[in-house]
Amino acid sequence: MKKAFSIIVLFLLIFQSSFASTYSSDPQTFVKEMVNDAINTLSNKNLTNEEKANFVENLAIDNVDINALGLYTLGELRKSADKGNLEKYQRTFEKYFLKSLTSRLTDYSSNKFEVISSEKKSSNYTIVKSKIAKSENQPEIKIDWRIYTKNPEKPLIRDLIVEGLSLARTQKEEFASILSSNNNDINILITKLEEFLNN
Repeated sequence: MKKAFSIIVLFLLIFQSSFASTYSSDPQTFVKEMVNDAINTLSNKNLTNEEKANFVENLAIDNVDINALGLYTLGELRKSADKGNLEKYQRTFEKYFLKSLTSRLTDYSSNKFEVISSEKKSSNYTIVKSKIAKSENQPEIKIDWRIYTKNPEKPLIRDLIVEGLSLARTQKEEFASILSSNNNDINILITKLEEFLNN
């Protein structure tokens, strides 16, 4: 269950200092400030892994649209699922998402991050283009951030597109595979997520 979020972890882990920051409402500046904040925090050798994990979790809760991601990755089933099961799925998905982010702190890398440009697609969405510089261990990586801007004062991350691969879509496809193998039973998917949480 980890693979779909393994790259998003890298980006949230190359993310300065405070555990509760307010970032710019401009999408391009928002991404740059958030990443710089995390770079400094997660490279701070005076912080424990638990403190770093708490930082990443708070960063995600404040700046990623986890509820929308959960509904998107559930696919069409979100329209027909029982309300109680849907609420349970949403709670479990949030825990799954946060654990996925915080379980790979040792993979932290401080390669140079650069925001290149942004493109406003609509009143609700802006794409911010960025890259991680080439290093001895990896080639240059291009990342597009899909920023939700319905509330112009509070941009939220809805997806990362890494070298053309949408992480949200990848997760949706993984969940769809589980559901199609189990008669579209949302409870089976919830159980799979809970298994990941208990490992």
